[in-house]
Amino acid sequence: MSFTPIFFDNNRGMITKNKLSSPNARMQRIALVIGLVFACMVQAKSATRPNIIFLFADDQRADTIGAHGNPHIQTPNLDRLAESGFSFRRNYCAGSFSGAVCVASRAMLMTGRHWMRLPRNKPQSNWGNAKPLPALLSERGDYQSFIIGKWHNGKSTLDQSFHNGQSIYMGGMADHADFQVQDLSEGKLSAKRDAGGFSSTVFADEAIRYIKGAGKEQPFFLYVAFMAPHDPRNPPEKYRQKYYKNRPPLPVNFLPQHPFQNAPQATSGRDEGLAPWPRTKEMISDQLCEYYGLITHLDEQVGRVIKALEKSIHSKNTIVIYTADHGLAMGSHGLLGKQNVYEQSMSCPLILSGPGIPSSQSSNAFTYVHDLYATICDFASVEQPVENDSKNLRSIMHLEIPQVHDSVFLPFQDNQRAVSDGEWKLHVYPKINHRLLFNLEADPHETTDLLHDPAHQSQVIRMSKMMETHRKKLGDPYPLSVANPASKKPNYANDKRTLDRWQPKWIRDKYFSGRNDPNHGIRKTN
Repeated sequence: MSFTPIFFDNNRGMITKNKLSSPNARMQRIALVIGLVFACMVQAKSATRPNIIFLFADDQRADTIGAHGNPHIQTPNLDRLAESGFSFRRNYCAGSFSGAVCVASRAMLMTGRHWMRLPRNKPQSNWGNAKPLPALLSERGDYQSFIIGKWHNGKSTLDQSFHNGQSIYMGGMADHADFQVQDLSEGKLSAKRDAGGFSSTVFADEAIRYIKGAGKEQPFFLYVAFMAPHDPRNPPEKYRQKYYKNRPPLPVNFLPQHPFQNAPQATSGRDEGLAPWPRTKEMISDQLCEYYGLITHLDEQVGRVIKALEKSIHSKNTIVIYTADHGLAMGSHGLLGKQNVYEQSMSCPLILSGPGIPSSQSSNAFTYVHDLYATICDFASVEQPVENDSKNLRSIMHLEIPQVHDSVFLPFQDNQRAVSDGEWKLHVYPKINHRLLFNLEADPHETTDLLHDPAHQSQVIRMSKMMETHRKKLGDPYPLSVANPASKKPNYANDKRTLDRWQPKWIRDKYFSGRNDPNHGIRKTN
């Protein structure tokens, strides 16, 4: 069938057919009118959908924001974001299938599914039939999804999630001041190029450029994944000097070393090898100063992005979300990394700000990072897949319901489990048949084990049942005890510490001096 061209006659103010008067004319006119009406409806719907800027930190503890109760850190821009928005104060990463916890956290965020419900085979880059959030927003919400910064989940999942982006770092970590990025255009990655600056600054520059160039005809989902404050802890010099001169206190639960072998990574992992054992107060103090310096520098870049948004045409129709993939021990319990189920490592900040979000409010309701999948879908008027585990947080913000989770379950690989109802928390270490019980209301830093206290045996039983409920729901395949447990005694061997090649020389000299290895244990990896 041939197509008869139709056009709008400006002189007569009506739809006309090009010179012809066939019997199909009325049907063609009706079809065109229907098409125009539908297009207007889609355009109107797109206009009501908010833009979303997702700012994602890496390894940021929940207690490293001034407005959230830390007087020792300078985060004026995050403080302002919290004042203008809503903070969730019990936000967690739901454990990990990998020692690279950020990989699991990002997989859960992008799929809305708990890691135990992702494919067993390479879940970091194999998400099965899960629909990545950016792709869902593009397909069902007409969003332009754009990525900037870190992507730690492989190229195949990037292909499924985004088609466009700038300054993408495809690895897990790098020297913040010396790394390479790639650009993504219509699904094709460019060759690697030098980033040309400090990571947080580079990614903020790209975000500002995108905000200034984005039009109003289509809503956008701008995903900005910072590499800070992940190590190397090498902020620009003035930011670490700021804290060397005015040092934050050590964690309340600081220990020179962890008292038992909580996981294989406790004595052999990369994160834990970033300082020798036993940890000294002086060394942890220096690392805290460097960590805080990274966060303050990141805060400045976040402020630049928000300022660009406020000056743009999108200022009245954009939701800003700030969170992190997980926290970090940084000396708590004698640990440095995140390969554990203590509060400091599994909890991270979460702030939302924008139209329709209450300001200067917060909640102690339990949330997971991957709950943002459902929450963003609701903002975008898009239904999330029914198979997802993600819970919508908007009803909490509007005081319609008090919570979406009555407890949190924190499983780490096959060697650690924890469950918390906010008042009590139970740790289980299956490989060594070891358990701990903490009263978080009286002991928020998890320093006093009450497992064998006769007065609290009812809590041990109750929390054990709670953990089993979570395990059954998720299909946890790993046992909570073993017939032949490993030794609980940790073997701390400083001569086996290895340091990856991304650590700058001053960090290698400072924290690996005195070793016989002339290369400071740098592994030659790609």
